[in-house]
Amino acid sequence: MNRRAFGLGLGALSLTLAGCGFAPVYGPDGAGGKLLGEVALPVPDGPLDYVFNRRFEERLGRAGPDGAYALRVAIATDEEALGGTSAGATTRYRIAGEARFTLIDPVTERILVSDATQAFTGYSATGSTVATLAARRAAEERLGVLLADQVVDLLVLTAPDLPA
Repeated sequence: MNRRAFGLGLGALSLTLAGCGFAPVYGPDGAGGKLLGEVALPVPDGPLDYVFNRRFEERLGRAGPDGAYALRVAIATDEEALGGTSAGATTRYRIAGEARFTLIDPVTERILVSDATQAFTGYSATGSTVATLAARRAAEERLGVLLADQVVDLLVLTAPDLPA
């Protein structure tokens, strides 16, 4: 396929999407725009909460004091040994996480959205103790990012039903 045919194909695709009512979620008419800079997060309680909040704010911005929404989040994790050597040493771990969240109206305390999402990641424990700890921290950071991205995606999907 040459560049010209590819460009024509993209043009046709964009016209098709425009004809079906497609609009960018954060665009002027997009429902996700009402969440930008409007969701206040709880104070982080630990490293995983901090990573979650940082990623959430990267995607939706930081809410000011007059934010339209407040998010309550509870993150739980569970670590499981997966792989091992014939001598019985664990070589691989899996960290599963769940984020239960509730989006509320901060003035009325009315629940607008309540849901949960799950994700997992893993890390290797085959190096030194320091390398294993670094791998574990990196896995926890990936988990926090995954959970934040999923919560943002679920909120964006429900944004058309939220009060303005």
